[in-house]
Amino acid sequence: MQSQTKTLLVGITGGIGSGKSLICKIFTVLRIPVYFADQRAKWLQMHNTSLVKAIKSHFGPQAYDTEGKLNRVFLAEQVFNNEEKLNLLNKLVHPFVAEDFREWQHKHQDAPYVVKEAALLFETGSYKSLQKIINVNAPVELRIRRVMLRDLHRSRAQIENIIAKQWTDKRRAELADFNIHNDDSSLIVPEVLKIHEILTQRKTVA
Repeated sequence: MQSQTKTLLVGITGGIGSGKSLICKIFTVLRIPVYFADQRAKWLQMHNTSLVKAIKSHFGPQAYDTEGKLNRVFLAEQVFNNEEKLNLLNKLVHPFVAEDFREWQHKHQDAPYVVKEAALLFETGSYKSLQKIINVNAPVELRIRRVMLRDLHRSRAQIENIIAKQWTDKRRAELADFNIHNDDSSLIVPEVLKIHEILTQRKTVA
């Protein structure tokens, strides 16, 4: 049986307000490269000319303002209660994010593992390209409070609508390799360190 060194691809997911970003910060302190898929998606929608062209083609030129910036209010209105348009936007954006992630991961091949953070890993099917998945969960009411404090422009109804469109914690937990319960009642650093120890021990793939 021959073994070869290979960087492990790890995903971190969880519903809105679950605390994914906090977990990722701990991994960065541990010097593990983290790819923030949702942030990169926003960047690509502004800077990738092919993606910009595709969005304008399907949603109209008003998807961008006169300065060429993404008109997030317009797009949000288009997809908020329209699942067909939301799926269309995701289908336009996700292939570009996937390619961007592949290019990014090639730059970090010396790391024992890299982390891809995304809210919709399971929903989009992108988890299939990863080898281990960490799910971050928290009670729904706590998640709503966190988001209302963080995103002052969102109403409770909007947050509840987003949660309704995402997988439940139970469904994500069943497919995840690791689960972190981030309900503010216990320390999460030891949980992350335990996962880190397991992942760093796996340096070769048979």
